[in-house]
Amino acid sequence: MTEEERAWLAGEGGPGLRKAMEIVVALGRIYGAADTVAVSSVQVAGVSYKNLGDAGLDFLREWAAQGARSRVPAFLNPAGMDLRDWQRLGIAESFARRQLEVIDALTAMGAAPVCSCTPYLIGTRPAPGEHLAWSESSAVSYANSVLGARTNREGGPGALATAITGRTARYGLHLPENRRANVLVEVRCPVRSEADFGALGYLVGRQVGQAIPYFRGLELEMSDGGIPPSADALLRALGAAMAASGAVALYHVEGVTPEARAEDMLGADVQRVVIDSLAAGYVALNTTPLDGIDLVSIGCPHASADEVRMIAEQVSGRRLAAKLWVTTARATKERVPDAVATIEAAGGLVVADTCLVVAPIEELGIRRLATNSAKAAFYAPGHSHVEVRFGPLAQCLEAALTGRWPGKGA
Repeated sequence: MTEEERAWLAGEGGPGLRKAMEIVVALGRIYGAADTVAVSSVQVAGVSYKNLGDAGLDFLREWAAQGARSRVPAFLNPAGMDLRDWQRLGIAESFARRQLEVIDALTAMGAAPVCSCTPYLIGTRPAPGEHLAWSESSAVSYANSVLGARTNREGGPGALATAITGRTARYGLHLPENRRANVLVEVRCPVRSEADFGALGYLVGRQVGQAIPYFRGLELEMSDGGIPPSADALLRALGAAMAASGAVALYHVEGVTPEARAEDMLGADVQRVVIDSLAAGYVALNTTPLDGIDLVSIGCPHASADEVRMIAEQVSGRRLAAKLWVTTARATKERVPDAVATIEAAGGLVVADTCLVVAPIEELGIRRLATNSAKAAFYAPGHSHVEVRFGPLAQCLEAALTGRWPGKGA
């Protein structure tokens, strides 16, 4: 440790800073870190009151009362509700009050009240090699894989401790030698839609766990200027699914992601996985067959501005038969007011600050869900006690318009 860090550990910066430094040091010792590294930004998880409960809220309040304050830019994972329009969602006032108290405690420690799993879409886009302490699994995957930044998947207290100290223990994916792929995934079937990429991610994550996969055979349309929005959305779906069914925090796609271009990123002694069909992924992500649909949820990870506009085009001038939530960052919602108005004129809602996975869906009378997100389809049955239909965006929007899942099977 540096002299400054030793002083913090001794309590010279106050009890809140000392607690944060104790957490950073404890994590470093657990994982065998030689030193710490400064980070440029922090994403804090454990924001939804649904997950925190009163015990978590009391912990945050106590830490804030000890004078803990962030030293680097910090922002938040999705909360359990839209922080402004929670009443439109049917959220109970008792839940809303507690959720707002969670936000108050976090902002008292210097975190910005920006609740999104896609901070890279709304102004926080780290450079290759930049060290971070991000928490939400799909954001961690994207930062490492698509942007080439360096972050482990932080827990809530660990991320907060890093925000307060500005440092994290240098271990795991902060070290270049730990970023090489150790599983070669050969894709031998068509993978086209966002749901296909989600089904692929589900299958791979389930097989490789915490490993680092290197994909060969994925066809993505690329441009000279980098990864275009269409391919970017597919990579977000892939990473989110692998982080949900497994614990993949970094992956490489041959010819696409930045570190996949390094000659030594794929070693000679690697496990080999062949994917020749997505059928098992679709079967696993669909529960018992459903006809009627209560809610269609799009935006897990949070929808981009392009995706919100695309949905608006599909529902323009029509009337929905089922509830539709398009979840996104507040900054994205404010960027596309015309698309938001079109979706809401059709009967849908563009919902900021939250997502299906961390919202109290089970208290809103929702029993049958449709989504194009493999991550949401994976978590929703257990987290929200709903039945799920999983498929491409076109099928999901058809279900929103008719109130029924189109066709038979997946």
